[in-house]
Amino acid sequence: MNAMTESLTLAAPPAPCGLPWYAEQAGEVALFTHAHGQRLPVLIKGPTGCGKTRFVEHMAARLGRPLITVSCHDDLSAADLVGRHLIAGGDTCWHDGPLARAVRQGAICYLDEVVEARKDTTVVLHPLADDRRVLPIERTGEELPAAPGFMLVVSYNPGYQNLLKSLKPSTRQRFVALSLGYPRAEVEQAIVRHEAGVDDALAARLVRLAQALRRLGDHDLEETVSTRLLVMAGRLVAAGLPLGAAVQAAIVQALTDDADTAAALGEVVQAVIGA
Repeated sequence: MNAMTESLTLAAPPAPCGLPWYAEQAGEVALFTHAHGQRLPVLIKGPTGCGKTRFVEHMAARLGRPLITVSCHDDLSAADLVGRHLIAGGDTCWHDGPLARAVRQGAICYLDEVVEARKDTTVVLHPLADDRRVLPIERTGEELPAAPGFMLVVSYNPGYQNLLKSLKPSTRQRFVALSLGYPRAEVEQAIVRHEAGVDDALAARLVRLAQALRRLGDHDLEETVSTRLLVMAGRLVAAGLPLGAAVQAAIVQALTDDADTAAALGEVVQAVIGA
């Protein structure tokens, strides 16, 4: 989970009943819908906590497709995605991995932070992400065609990208790319108000704080304050915690372990919201 006056109130466009709530930033709903209709895979780029996962959840529900989500990590292998033979009751049986299940069911398969997975995983994605739309299962010899409705969606944070963790051009160019950032101030205020259950005034103060912290360029922060952290701080305040304590716990201490950096961030907090 990106200027305005404090009195401005923005409500997100009403979503159909039952959908996970999502405040659109800049046409991403239409782009995703058209990509699904044309059987095109989607690559979502954006910083931590900007709403990538919520967006995919919203779109899966909006399109009426089941969603299978995989949080990628250093040890995630192609076999973890596709499946493997397991021994059950003395017999060896094939068990589909999450990617194979999504292909068979016609689900949306979402690989969150795909660049964190082992390199052999992206090779497995290639025949699914082009016109073939098949998943080769080498261990069974099966060429598994994607069921109608199947969609491959991957995401990653460009801020963490380096030579060892990046998508090859041969992989990247198979996807329609969609970039999400932190919402505009009025949209972010609506998100904080809705998700944290706070009033406009508090939501606006938290968003102003986020904007100030995001302008800092001389501190060794791996990530800046995300919309997700603003929501967490707001929820703590809504539960009765003083604003200063909530911001320290949910934002300042979440951003750094360095005492000097935390003190510098605390000065910004004091200057912006007086807490």
